[in-house]
Amino acid sequence: MLVDSHCHLDRLKLDKFGGDLSDVLNLARARGVHKFLCVGISLDNVDRVVEIAGQYPDVVCSVGIHPLDVDSGLATEDRLVELAKKPGVVALGETGLDYYYSTDTKDTQRESFAAHLRAAGRAGLPVIVHTRDAREDTLELIRTHGSLDHAGVLHCFTESWEMARAALDLNYYISLSGIVTFKNAEELRDVARKLPLDRLLVETDSPYLAPVPYRGKPNIPAYVREVAEFIAELRGLALEELAEITTENFYRLFPRAA
Repeated sequence: MLVDSHCHLDRLKLDKFGGDLSDVLNLARARGVHKFLCVGISLDNVDRVVEIAGQYPDVVCSVGIHPLDVDSGLATEDRLVELAKKPGVVALGETGLDYYYSTDTKDTQRESFAAHLRAAGRAGLPVIVHTRDAREDTLELIRTHGSLDHAGVLHCFTESWEMARAALDLNYYISLSGIVTFKNAEELRDVARKLPLDRLLVETDSPYLAPVPYRGKPNIPAYVREVAEFIAELRGLALEELAEITTENFYRLFPRAA
């Protein structure tokens, strides 16, 4: 059985599914996906992701502020600790740093990321981290403000093996998305081959970044199977074995999801 460890269920386009999220989830369940982590990105969608998690027993959620959403409003460390108490919440984030799309908000991004890391330590929760073109700052903030006991995951990983290794040393997990299937992603495939299997997660990041053969189309949680199949082949494993490993990793990192 598979887990989609990172999806944005509140952002899926449901017109092809009769407007019903249940149909999207049923399609994934029919393909062996038994758990979904619906990830929050701003204060504006906290209530919605918590609501979705409350509607479906196999959906859990996270709450946090994406680095590209810091302009929409920040949360104090105390506020994040309070949000972490909402039902269904198993992590804080996604948070982190994105200097690829936004350099004007670097200081605000760092402030927000540090607050999430400290709040997660207080709440006893892992952190879901988005990082792009901000390797040194991401790792430094984790070292300075993060918790080794609870740590977190670098989601939708697209960085170098050197960064992956540094994150592993900080007790972080690495989550791979459909990007690993893209033709030009050989460096990422090298990371996928080298990762310790006990630190690997799989995700869709849906509705974004659909894997081959669906690239360019809206992504859905069912396609986490394609991600897992691709990585299993890279690692010389059966799909069932990789599914078992990544599922065990998910529940180890997110124990509240059990």
